[in-house]
Amino acid sequence: MKALFIQPRYPDTFWSLRHALKFISKKAVYPPLGLMTVSAMTPVDWTKKLVDLNASFLKDEQIVWADIVFISAMSVQSESVFEIIAKCKSLNKKMVGGGPLFTEEPEKFGDVDYLVLNEAEITFPLFLADLEKGVAKHIYQTDEFADLSESPVPDYSLINNSHYASHSIQFSRGCPFNCEFCDITALLGHKVRTKTTQQILAELTKITETGWKGGVFFVDDNFIGNKKILKQELLPAVISWMEKNKYPFTFITEASINLADDEELMQMMVRAGFIKVFVGIETPDELSLAECNKTQNHNRDLLSSVKTIQAAGMEVAAGFIVGFDNDKSSIFQRQIDFIQKSGIITAMVGLLNAPRKTQLYKRLEKEGRIVSDFSGDPTSYAINFIPKMDLHELMTGYQKIISGIYSSEMYHKRVLSFLKSYDPPLLGGSHLSFDKIMAVIKSVVIIGILEKNRKYYWMLLLWSIFRKPKVFPLAVTYSIQGYHYRKIFRNIT
Repeated sequence: MKALFIQPRYPDTFWSLRHALKFISKKAVYPPLGLMTVSAMTPVDWTKKLVDLNASFLKDEQIVWADIVFISAMSVQSESVFEIIAKCKSLNKKMVGGGPLFTEEPEKFGDVDYLVLNEAEITFPLFLADLEKGVAKHIYQTDEFADLSESPVPDYSLINNSHYASHSIQFSRGCPFNCEFCDITALLGHKVRTKTTQQILAELTKITETGWKGGVFFVDDNFIGNKKILKQELLPAVISWMEKNKYPFTFITEASINLADDEELMQMMVRAGFIKVFVGIETPDELSLAECNKTQNHNRDLLSSVKTIQAAGMEVAAGFIVGFDNDKSSIFQRQIDFIQKSGIITAMVGLLNAPRKTQLYKRLEKEGRIVSDFSGDPTSYAINFIPKMDLHELMTGYQKIISGIYSSEMYHKRVLSFLKSYDPPLLGGSHLSFDKIMAVIKSVVIIGILEKNRKYYWMLLLWSIFRKPKVFPLAVTYSIQGYHYRKIFRNIT
């Protein structure tokens, strides 16, 4: 059997970093971990290829070569997915669809021959068994959640390391919280399920065997969902592994804000090589936090919590939302003030939207307020329900936030504020490469010479060189990221 795995294209969004990738000569941020995991579950005698449309183009002859085509996607990739489906259908090729997009709205994909939904560790073996017998069904679903100890090491042979800015790995699935706007618990459950420590070490070893050195993203929706296992098993083992292997990686992940309450856990994460954590802050407004059931953020000094994590040695990236029913006109300036004071460089501010499987969608549908499907991109200036706030006021206020945090001047102030107080951990040193050297040169030309507000670039770099040289690489990195943000948001200079 010849299998073709296709990763659909991501549109140009906040998280695509497309305008930043060209500085480091990369084509995509992360490889398609889901497809690589599914590939590892196929029979050993299958011949497999992968086409990542974020790194290359899909050719008709690649589809013709295959006996079967596998597509996995999130909702933000839906436009590319429908293009792939149309192309495969025109070439009379059998297709298998899986992942969050197909799981959330299977009724939209009648043209896909087989839908293997929910977690592949459960449904994919059932599909393979039926396919072997020639009796494969159209749809495979389950209400159960997978035992991650049975999840295989991803098939890294499918990808070209040089295409990607970072690798990715998964330790756990599920989240103990129940935020109204989030569909993670609907898809993956409340109980936090984990791989074994031995599995993670095996995957890290496999990544090193590909020759990779650099960033690795733990894609868990809440990495600290099971603190006991982290502190007693995984992190001690990763610390030992990293020391033994001379720190080939730096890690980033996602976690809830209560990470700030556990000094021991933060220090262990830093020793293990974690340099950044994404936190869902959402809003500084207590009524809106209560509205969306963000209990872990409620009645907490959020600014102090962010500063605590930063002081431990990890950069905080964060998500923010406007459009809650309880939002008042003052929320826009409050969001700006919080982000600027916090020194959060990567602040993903989006409009509230309601994905299909969320509690928010159910409530708004009952209230007759749903008007469309969610595109998957909360920064696209679109909202899929009727907000309580006047829509024009909401959109104007949203743009005010974007301008207030991503204009060259405001972004520069925030980066400088963060770098003045941040001391990056020095574990194993940095991995200098030709791509990084070229990134500096390209940034000088594109941002330092060609961009209108280039003075902020030079102010930051010169400050870092003469006042705090050890953060110079970060100054360049943040300058490049800022360039991307100014490109993807409207009316930013």
